[in-house]
Amino acid sequence: MKTATLEKKTVRAKAKHPHELIRRIQQGLRFRELETLQDSIDMPFEQLAAKLSISRSTLQRRKANGRLSPAESDKVMRFSQLLEHATNVFGSIDKARAWLKHPQYGLGGAVPLDSAETEIGAREVDNLLGRIDYGVYS
Repeated sequence: MKTATLEKKTVRAKAKHPHELIRRIQQGLRFRELETLQDSIDMPFEQLAAKLSISRSTLQRRKANGRLSPAESDKVMRFSQLLEHATNVFGSIDKARAWLKHPQYGLGGAVPLDSAETEIGAREVDNLLGRIDYGVYS
């Protein structure tokens, strides 16, 4: 079953301690981890790259090099963590994907993945997921 496999293959799962995550981001994640996120989030590659602010030519260079820059790695990690949090809150990766891709009242009608393009927006999405999880959805 593909979704069960995807739930186990998160970028975050490979590093358990925040210091390890920071080190991995600073070194640059492997390009394969971007591909794993793309498979997990079920979004066309070019669309995901645009949300991560990675141009087509940069994407080709990163693929050839095999590593993302620290800034790109940080964004990949941000999206991976939100997908993981949403999966935990909603109980399945399919429900998490649907929630992340549709406008949410708690974000003023914004689409969570659009909001997550910035760090502040990602925090708002994460906070909303926390409120939903604790039953204080607003």
